[in-house]
Amino acid sequence: MKPALTLAPDSLSVGTFVKTDSTQTVEILGLCGLDFVVLDAEHAPFGRRQMDAMLLAARAVGLPMLVRVPDRRDATILNALDLGAAGLIVPHVDSPSQARDLLAAARFVGGRRGLSLSARFADYGTVPRGEAIAAADRAIIVCQIESPAAVEAVFDIAAEPGVAGLLIGRSDLALSMGVDSPGHVDVMRAVQTIVAAARQHRKSVMVALGRADEMAEFAAVGATSFIVGSDQSLLRDAAAQLRPAMKVLPPILA
Repeated sequence: MKPALTLAPDSLSVGTFVKTDSTQTVEILGLCGLDFVVLDAEHAPFGRRQMDAMLLAARAVGLPMLVRVPDRRDATILNALDLGAAGLIVPHVDSPSQARDLLAAARFVGGRRGLSLSARFADYGTVPRGEAIAAADRAIIVCQIESPAAVEAVFDIAAEPGVAGLLIGRSDLALSMGVDSPGHVDVMRAVQTIVAAARQHRKSVMVALGRADEMAEFAAVGATSFIVGSDQSLLRDAAAQLRPAMKVLPPILA
């Protein structure tokens, strides 16, 4: 079965986005002590074949992989979960009815997810039917809150049984609010509302950050799970340090 991941509202976890189609990158990240990674199928070029390989690599190193899906279509949700995703991050969830609908698409019991025990999530038919269904229905579903409408409805979204957490989409919140910065006072006020809704309903608060040193600020606000950068930004930032590091080298001997 796939590596387990529990987003508990009273414990901290950290991961990063995966935006590059490289199984080796996933293997390396699996050696770094992260709690999870998020395959970004919303903003990076992952088709079903690439997603299949990336989820296989994550399973090989015991690294729970969430998938941020590009939409809420039943086929999209089914594909990611059948391939063995530990759960989904779903963008643009603006109402409790949308949350209920995506949960129905992601669940067997009480939902409408189609069942094939030959898929990876059921270890290719080697797991008993009842056990496979029960494990699959524990897949983590995180709703991304990134519009004024979502913020207005966030207490009702968080109240939906089966929603494991809320991801605060600060960049999209800023855009939809017509402000020029994710740190704008209106965005941070919305962040506080999202955190309050999650706390009231005992759900995890997830936030995407550009740098690790931002975690303390958002933990103080109430965030519990952090997606810090991506494989691309981690590589870029490390590589960008090489040339400056040469400034302290001694002169070349004649």
